[in-house]
Amino acid sequence: MELDRTAANEATAQRRARAAAAGRPCSTQRRVLDSAYRGPVGRPSWPISTIPDLPPTLPRVGEVRCVQSAAGGVGRGLTKSRLTGSVGVLYRRHFRSGEKRGLCVGKTKRGKGTKLMAVADRHGLPVAVHVASASPHEITLAPDTVGGRFVASAPARLIGDRAYDSDKLDAELAAQGIELIAPHKSNRTRAPTQDGRALRRYKRRWKIERLFAWLQNFRRILSRHEYHVANYLGFVHLGCLVILIRHF
Repeated sequence: MELDRTAANEATAQRRARAAAAGRPCSTQRRVLDSAYRGPVGRPSWPISTIPDLPPTLPRVGEVRCVQSAAGGVGRGLTKSRLTGSVGVLYRRHFRSGEKRGLCVGKTKRGKGTKLMAVADRHGLPVAVHVASASPHEITLAPDTVGGRFVASAPARLIGDRAYDSDKLDAELAAQGIELIAPHKSNRTRAPTQDGRALRRYKRRWKIERLFAWLQNFRRILSRHEYHVANYLGFVHLGCLVILIRHF
Protein backbone atom coordinates (compact mmCIF):
# COMPACT_ATOMS: atom_id res chain seq x y z
CA MET A 1 0.00 0.00 0.00
CA GLU A 2 2.80 2.40 0.79
CA LEU A 3 4.46 1.65 -2.55
CA ASP A 4 1.23 2.36 -4.47
CA ARG A 5 0.73 5.67 -2.59
CA THR A 6 4.28 6.76 -3.33
CA ALA A 7 3.86 5.90 -7.00
CA ALA A 8 0.60 7.90 -7.16
CA ASN A 9 2.23 10.96 -5.61
CA GLU A 10 5.09 10.77 -8.08
CA ALA A 11 2.65 10.51 -11.01
CA THR A 12 0.72 13.53 -9.77
CA ALA A 13 3.90 15.58 -9.41
CA GLN A 14 4.93 14.65 -12.96
CA ARG A 15 1.51 15.76 -14.35
CA ARG A 16 1.81 19.09 -12.58
CA ALA A 17 5.31 19.63 -13.94
CA ARG A 18 4.18 18.85 -17.51
CA ALA A 19 1.14 21.18 -17.19
CA ALA A 20 3.26 24.03 -15.87
CA ALA A 21 5.74 23.56 -18.71
CA ALA A 22 2.93 23.59 -21.30
CA GLY A 23 1.26 26.73 -19.76
CA ARG A 24 -2.09 25.05 -19.02
CA PRO A 25 -3.84 25.19 -15.62
CA CYS A 26 -4.21 21.93 -13.84
CA SER A 27 -7.20 20.73 -11.84
CA THR A 28 -5.85 22.05 -8.54
CA GLN A 29 -5.13 25.60 -9.85
CA ARG A 30 -7.92 28.22 -10.37
CA ARG A 31 -7.96 31.42 -12.37
CA VAL A 32 -10.61 34.12 -12.65
CA LEU A 33 -12.40 34.04 -16.04
CA ASP A 34 -13.99 37.04 -17.69
CA SER A 35 -17.78 36.52 -18.01
CA ALA A 36 -17.96 38.40 -21.36
CA TYR A 37 -15.07 36.87 -23.32
CA ARG A 38 -14.56 33.65 -21.35
CA GLY A 39 -10.86 34.34 -21.13
CA PRO A 40 -8.48 34.51 -18.20
CA VAL A 41 -8.23 37.87 -16.46
CA GLY A 42 -4.75 39.28 -16.19
CA ARG A 43 -4.80 39.60 -12.41
CA PRO A 44 -7.28 39.11 -9.62
CA SER A 45 -9.17 42.15 -8.31
CA TRP A 46 -7.85 43.79 -5.17
CA PRO A 47 -10.09 43.78 -2.09
CA ILE A 48 -11.92 47.07 -1.35
CA SER A 49 -10.37 48.80 1.59
CA THR A 50 -12.62 49.91 4.44
CA ILE A 51 -13.17 53.68 4.96
CA PRO A 52 -12.81 54.64 8.61
CA ASP A 53 -14.25 58.20 8.25
CA LEU A 54 -17.85 57.29 7.43
CA PRO A 55 -20.57 58.51 9.88
CA PRO A 56 -22.24 56.02 12.21
CA THR A 57 -25.21 54.04 10.95
CA LEU A 58 -27.68 55.56 13.46
CA PRO A 59 -26.61 59.08 14.40
CA ARG A 60 -28.18 60.89 17.28
CA VAL A 61 -31.56 62.46 16.57
CA GLY A 62 -31.85 66.26 16.69
CA GLU A 63 -28.43 67.19 15.37
CA VAL A 64 -27.74 68.98 12.12
CA ARG A 65 -25.27 66.78 10.30
CA CYS A 66 -23.21 67.15 7.16
CA VAL A 67 -21.84 63.98 5.61
CA GLN A 68 -18.46 64.44 3.96
CA SER A 69 -16.83 61.60 2.10
CA ALA A 70 -13.14 60.96 2.58
CA ALA A 71 -12.87 58.32 -0.14
CA GLY A 72 -11.55 59.91 -3.33
CA GLY A 73 -13.02 58.60 -6.56
CA VAL A 74 -15.70 56.42 -4.95
CA GLY A 75 -18.58 58.63 -6.08
CA ARG A 76 -19.08 62.19 -7.27
CA GLY A 77 -22.09 62.75 -5.01
CA LEU A 78 -20.18 61.74 -1.88
CA THR A 79 -17.42 64.30 -2.36
CA LYS A 80 -19.79 67.20 -1.50
CA SER A 81 -21.29 67.98 1.84
CA ARG A 82 -24.91 66.93 2.17
CA LEU A 83 -27.38 68.34 4.71
CA THR A 84 -29.27 65.45 6.23
CA GLY A 85 -31.44 67.53 8.59
CA SER A 86 -34.47 69.61 7.59
CA VAL A 87 -33.92 73.25 6.72
CA GLY A 88 -35.39 75.54 9.40
CA VAL A 89 -37.88 78.29 8.52
CA LEU A 90 -38.52 81.28 10.79
CA TYR A 91 -42.05 82.46 11.39
CA ARG A 92 -43.39 85.53 13.19
CA ARG A 93 -44.38 83.45 16.21
CA HIS A 94 -40.77 82.32 16.73
CA PHE A 95 -39.72 85.85 17.71
CA ARG A 96 -42.19 85.95 20.60
CA SER A 97 -41.54 83.41 23.34
CA GLY A 98 -44.86 84.00 25.14
CA GLU A 99 -48.47 84.60 24.24
CA LYS A 100 -49.60 87.72 22.43
CA ARG A 101 -50.15 90.73 24.64
CA GLY A 102 -50.94 94.39 24.18
CA LEU A 103 -53.08 97.29 25.26
CA CYS A 104 -56.87 97.01 24.95
CA VAL A 105 -56.80 93.24 24.52
CA GLY A 106 -59.62 91.44 26.34
CA LYS A 107 -60.83 87.87 26.76
CA THR A 108 -63.88 86.52 24.96
CA LYS A 109 -65.45 83.11 24.41
CA ARG A 110 -63.27 82.68 21.30
CA GLY A 111 -60.05 83.92 22.88
CA LYS A 112 -58.42 87.32 23.24
CA GLY A 113 -59.11 90.20 20.91
CA THR A 114 -59.87 93.85 20.28
CA LYS A 115 -63.29 95.28 19.49
CA LEU A 116 -63.70 97.79 16.67
CA MET A 117 -66.69 100.12 16.85
CA ALA A 118 -67.82 102.30 13.93
CA VAL A 119 -70.62 104.63 12.88
CA ALA A 120 -71.61 105.04 9.22
CA ASP A 121 -73.77 107.63 7.50
CA ARG A 122 -76.67 107.02 5.12
CA HIS A 123 -74.22 106.21 2.31
CA GLY A 124 -72.28 103.69 4.36
CA LEU A 125 -69.19 105.88 4.71
CA PRO A 126 -67.34 106.03 8.05
CA VAL A 127 -68.27 108.83 10.42
CA ALA A 128 -66.70 107.64 13.68
CA VAL A 129 -64.47 104.74 14.77
CA HIS A 130 -63.36 103.57 18.18
CA VAL A 131 -61.05 100.77 19.35
CA ALA A 132 -61.46 99.11 22.76
CA SER A 133 -61.01 95.81 24.51
CA ALA A 134 -63.21 92.92 23.45
CA SER A 135 -64.48 92.25 26.96
CA PRO A 136 -66.92 95.22 27.52
CA HIS A 137 -70.37 95.16 25.94
CA GLU A 138 -71.25 97.34 22.96
CA ILE A 139 -73.71 99.47 24.91
CA THR A 140 -70.88 100.69 27.16
CA LEU A 141 -68.72 101.63 24.15
CA ALA A 142 -71.37 103.42 22.09
CA PRO A 143 -71.02 106.88 23.79
CA ASP A 144 -67.24 106.88 23.33
CA THR A 145 -67.67 105.88 19.69
CA VAL A 146 -70.03 108.76 19.02
CA GLY A 147 -67.68 111.12 20.86
CA GLY A 148 -64.78 110.13 18.58
CA ARG A 149 -66.54 111.07 15.34
CA PHE A 150 -64.80 112.80 12.43
CA VAL A 151 -67.52 115.43 11.87
CA ALA A 152 -68.52 118.25 14.18
CA SER A 153 -72.26 117.63 14.36
CA ALA A 154 -73.67 114.55 16.05
CA PRO A 155 -75.93 112.18 14.07
CA ALA A 156 -79.65 112.68 14.48
CA ARG A 157 -80.43 108.97 14.65
CA LEU A 158 -78.37 105.94 15.58
CA ILE A 159 -79.54 102.53 14.32
CA GLY A 160 -78.33 99.42 16.12
CA ASP A 161 -79.24 95.76 16.44
CA ARG A 162 -80.95 94.06 19.40
CA ALA A 163 -77.76 94.23 21.46
CA TYR A 164 -78.27 97.99 21.81
CA ASP A 165 -81.66 97.61 23.46
CA SER A 166 -80.87 99.47 26.69
CA ASP A 167 -82.95 102.13 28.43
CA LYS A 168 -79.83 103.59 30.00
CA LEU A 169 -78.11 103.98 26.63
CA ASP A 170 -81.32 105.40 25.17
CA ALA A 171 -81.46 108.10 27.85
CA GLU A 172 -77.75 108.89 27.54
CA LEU A 173 -77.93 109.38 23.76
CA ALA A 174 -81.17 111.33 24.06
CA ALA A 175 -79.35 113.82 26.31
CA GLN A 176 -77.01 114.48 23.36
CA GLY A 177 -79.90 114.88 20.90
CA ILE A 178 -79.47 111.42 19.31
CA GLU A 179 -82.42 109.09 18.76
CA LEU A 180 -81.58 105.41 19.29
CA ILE A 181 -83.40 102.98 16.99
CA ALA A 182 -82.98 99.35 18.06
CA PRO A 183 -85.52 96.51 18.20
CA HIS A 184 -86.42 95.13 21.61
CA LYS A 185 -85.07 91.82 22.86
CA SER A 186 -87.37 88.85 23.12
CA ASN A 187 -86.82 88.54 26.88
CA ARG A 188 -87.54 92.20 27.64
CA THR A 189 -89.74 92.66 30.71
CA ARG A 190 -90.05 96.45 30.80
CA ALA A 191 -92.49 98.53 28.80
CA PRO A 192 -91.53 99.08 25.14
CA THR A 193 -89.91 102.39 24.26
CA GLN A 194 -89.50 102.01 20.50
CA ASP A 195 -92.07 103.26 18.03
CA GLY A 196 -93.03 101.08 15.10
CA ARG A 197 -92.75 103.95 12.65
CA ALA A 198 -89.14 104.65 13.68
CA LEU A 199 -88.23 100.97 13.40
CA ARG A 200 -88.82 101.17 9.65
CA ARG A 201 -85.37 102.69 9.39
CA TYR A 202 -83.90 99.49 10.82
CA LYS A 203 -83.80 98.01 7.33
CA ARG A 204 -80.91 100.37 6.52
CA ARG A 205 -78.62 98.79 9.10
CA TRP A 206 -76.92 96.70 6.38
CA LYS A 207 -74.88 99.76 5.42
CA ILE A 208 -72.80 99.56 8.60
CA GLU A 209 -72.18 95.87 7.85
CA ARG A 210 -70.93 96.87 4.42
CA LEU A 211 -68.55 99.37 6.04
CA PHE A 212 -67.04 96.62 8.19
CA ALA A 213 -66.67 94.49 5.06
CA TRP A 214 -64.73 97.32 3.42
CA LEU A 215 -62.49 97.69 6.46
CA GLN A 216 -61.82 93.97 6.63
CA ASN A 217 -60.37 94.07 3.13
CA PHE A 218 -57.27 95.56 4.74
CA ARG A 219 -55.31 92.75 6.41
CA ARG A 220 -53.65 95.14 8.84
CA ILE A 221 -57.09 96.02 10.21
CA LEU A 222 -58.54 92.52 10.07
CA SER A 223 -55.74 91.09 12.25
CA ARG A 224 -54.11 93.27 14.86
CA HIS A 225 -50.32 92.93 15.15
CA GLU A 226 -49.51 96.17 17.03
CA TYR A 227 -48.80 96.22 20.75
CA HIS A 228 -49.96 99.82 21.26
CA VAL A 229 -53.61 100.46 20.54
CA ALA A 230 -52.83 103.94 19.18
CA ASN A 231 -50.86 102.38 16.33
CA TYR A 232 -53.73 100.05 15.47
CA LEU A 233 -56.21 102.94 15.59
CA GLY A 234 -53.96 104.84 13.20
CA PHE A 235 -54.24 102.02 10.66
CA VAL A 236 -58.03 102.05 11.08
CA HIS A 237 -58.08 105.79 10.38
CA LEU A 238 -55.88 105.20 7.34
CA GLY A 239 -58.32 102.58 6.06
CA CYS A 240 -61.24 104.97 6.54
CA LEU A 241 -59.32 107.65 4.66
CA VAL A 242 -58.77 105.28 1.73
CA ILE A 243 -62.49 104.44 1.65
CA LEU A 244 -63.45 108.13 1.63
CA ILE A 245 -60.95 108.94 -1.13
CA ARG A 246 -62.36 106.14 -3.30
CA HIS A 247 -65.89 107.60 -3.06
CA PHE A 248 -64.93 111.26 -3.51
